[in-house]
Amino acid sequence: MKTDKKSILGVTLVEILIGIVISSIMMAAMYASYTAVNNSFQKVTDKAKVSQTGRAVLNMLVRDIRMAGFKYYGDDLKVSDPPILISKTSNKLNDCDKIDIVYGDVEYKPNETDVNKRYTFIRYKVSYYCKPSTVKDKLTNNNIDAFSVFKTKVKWSKTKNTWDNPATDTYPNSSKLDERTYPEQFIEGYVQDMIFNAVDANGNLLKPPPSPTNSNKKKLYDIKTVDIALAVRSKNPFYNDNKKKTIFALTDSSRDLTRFNDRFLRETLTVTAYARNVGLE
Repeated sequence: MKTDKKSILGVTLVEILIGIVISSIMMAAMYASYTAVNNSFQKVTDKAKVSQTGRAVLNMLVRDIRMAGFKYYGDDLKVSDPPILISKTSNKLNDCDKIDIVYGDVEYKPNETDVNKRYTFIRYKVSYYCKPSTVKDKLTNNNIDAFSVFKTKVKWSKTKNTWDNPATDTYPNSSKLDERTYPEQFIEGYVQDMIFNAVDANGNLLKPPPSPTNSNKKKLYDIKTVDIALAVRSKNPFYNDNKKKTIFALTDSSRDLTRFNDRFLRETLTVTAYARNVGLE
């Protein structure tokens, strides 16, 4: 039997080409949608990381500031440093503010028969400060235009009447290195500015912040809260084009930063830390 060729179903070359074109258009539309969603998700993720980074640093600062001035009953250590010492930067382009926080602790030995040796009082000083960031830009391989935040923790030596070297100090009455103290520790490398302001019980800004050598030295123990502003930037480009941005400082317009014209996201996070132990005896 002969087969009627007209009854055989098939697809012509023109129909195949039309199908390829339609499929290509659909794939292009799907890819464009995916790219848009992915870019939007990446931006949301980057913004969340910026805020998360800032909050992590602020949480550390608040926790230590709340300890400022604390000491146990019976603590007779004579330490020259005040509970809180804020050093304001004189060059906003090369540095940011520094804060020193002093508080007490105690080492208790329940099995010690001599009551006078059962308690060993300790005094710590924690410091936060900035240095120019050494993080490399992925495109230029130069250091990024930002700061790195560092932290140190040292212990008071009663015999030397000074702060011990955290790299070599030991536990009381022991030759074992004290792991509770540490030299310079890196905290974060994408910081644009870090500002500390001292405020008294009436909400008045103490300007300049009290120090043993300035006009406000009588108010060293009047600090009740510390206002903190931390400006951080994203690690990756955030905007599609360069944008002129200004970072505003707390209560001091001379500290505003306006030199940035790039694609990075910058945010300033602020918090008030309550120095609950300062002034208590």
